[in-house]
Formats: sequence, structure tokens, C-alpha cells
Amino acid sequence: MNKSLRALVLALAALTLGACAKDIPYATLKAKYTTPASRFVELPGGVDVHYRDQGNPAGSPIILVHGFAANLDTWEPWVKRLGPNHRVVTLDLAAHGLTTVPAGYKLSNEGQVAIVDGVAQTLKLDHFALAGNSMGGGVAWAYTLAHPDKVSALILVDSAGAPVDPAAMKKKGGPPIVFVLLRNPLGRALLRQINPRPLAEKGLKQAYIDQSLVTPQLVDRYVELALAPGHRDLLLNAQGGPRKPATAETFKAIHAPTLVMHGEADTVIPVAAGKALAAAIPGAKLILYPGVGHVPMEQIPDKSAADLEAFLATVPAVAK
Repeated sequence: MNKSLRALVLALAALTLGACAKDIPYATLKAKYTTPASRFVELPGGVDVHYRDQGNPAGSPIILVHGFAANLDTWEPWVKRLGPNHRVVTLDLAAHGLTTVPAGYKLSNEGQVAIVDGVAQTLKLDHFALAGNSMGGGVAWAYTLAHPDKVSALILVDSAGAPVDPAAMKKKGGPPIVFVLLRNPLGRALLRQINPRPLAEKGLKQAYIDQSLVTPQLVDRYVELALAPGHRDLLLNAQGGPRKPATAETFKAIHAPTLVMHGEADTVIPVAAGKALAAAIPGAKLILYPGVGHVPMEQIPDKSAADLEAFLATVPAVAK
């Protein structure tokens, strides 16, 4: 049985064993997942963005962008560690977390870039460091290309979008099943209906590597926020369209000081991608983490945050 077929069988089993998952009202999710630091801003076009502005208000600013199916809470370990020296802004992208979009909204990378820029403008940040994990890394480097004068430093953490041969991206054991399903029309149809918990828990354990980090509370957060009204349709529809691949030439236009961080045990975006990004971006620094998976900011927060601080100390526009 090939991987795709096995994934579909497992999804059908999940559908059989668990009731079809219903949307959870935003009011319920906000009551559980907002904090005293949570703020909302409605941007042009009707996108209402959930964000947090934390840390040292007088410190150098840094905006952190989460990955696919995650939300701004993924950055809280870094917020705690970077906060004494930096103004740390986190946000929920469209179709994620507590951010809402109007009817008919079409999910796109350009739209996610616009959300980052809208929050920066709301907070009157005209120059800041920008970090992104996974899909958020793709948003971060796209933002840097679109707004080169605003980004003082770029940090890519197990980032998507690397200019690498697909064959080099294959990893023993394969990616989490949910990503296999997302590439298949039948799989996407199943994901609209099934209870996402079994797939979410399995995928999180593959991504985090350290099983102790995949607590019931973590699984609850991923599952419940995925069930926000409209999130599933936006994400699943976005997966079906063609994408223009980035090439090495794409990244030559990035001139911001860049740090590429990547877990060597990442099964979602293999380490070959981090190496390719660092090679393609002029002057980029590469840090690899043995035994670490897709989310170094959560798996090794002390080490990864310290490495980031050391890098930022070398960037005159940030360190001054």
C-alpha cells in the first residue's frame, strides 16, 4: 500500500471512529485563547487580525509569523525570552487562530504579507526584525522582498519555500499524513469532514519530535482553532491551486541580514531546505540543530532564542 493510499485509509478510519467535527463559534474560542495581551485590528478589506504586542516597549521590535495550522501561541517561549530586550509582536494569519476574514476572502501569500504589513502599520513600526516559521517563513521572506526598506533583519526558522530539488526534500518515514492528504483532492474532501484530532496528534508528534511537548492542551489548541468557522474551507481550498516555485534567483534580491535556523530531524521541511535557503540568500548565516524537529522555538527555546539574540547583536540596525 503506497503512502497516499495508506493516508486515505487512516483518514477513513478516523471518520468512522470519530464524529464529524463541527465548527466552534469564535466567541467560544476567544474566551479560551485570548490573553490580557490580545488585541484586534480590522484592516482594509475587512480582515480582523488577532495580535499581541509584548515585551519591552522601548526595545528593538521583532515581528514573529507562525506556520501552517499553528497560531501566535507557538511563539510564546520566544516572547518570554526575547521580551526583556525587544518589543515582540505576534499575530494570527488569515485562516488561523482568532483572525477572521470576510465572506468570499481568497487565501493567498500576498494576503498574508498584507496582514503582516497592516499590523506593522497599526503599531507604527517602520523598521523591524522579521521572523517566520514554516509557512510563516515563506511569508517572512516574501514580505522582505516586497518591503525591503522595512526589514532590519530576517530570521527563517524551518522555513517553507526553499529553492531545492524536490528529491532532496524526501525524508525517511515521509511527512505527516495530513500533508499527504492536502495534496490529494479526495484527501482534502475527507479533511473537511473528519474529526481532526487523530491526524493532528500524529502530525504534531512527528513535527515536535519530543513527545513530551505534545500535551493534550497543545492538541486541543491546534484542533479547536482549526475548527473556527471558515478556517478549514480556506486552508483546504488554498492547497489545490498551482504555485509558482521560488528559484535561487528569487532570493538573491534579499539584502537584509539573514539567519536561517533549521532542525536536522525535521520531517515536515527537511534540513536540505534550510541549507538551500542559506546558500541562496546573500550573506545568510545558517544554524542547524541536531535531533531537533520543525519548531526549534518550542523544542529548544533557550538555545534558539540565545542564538537569535547573538545574531541580532551583530546587526547594527537592531543592536543600536
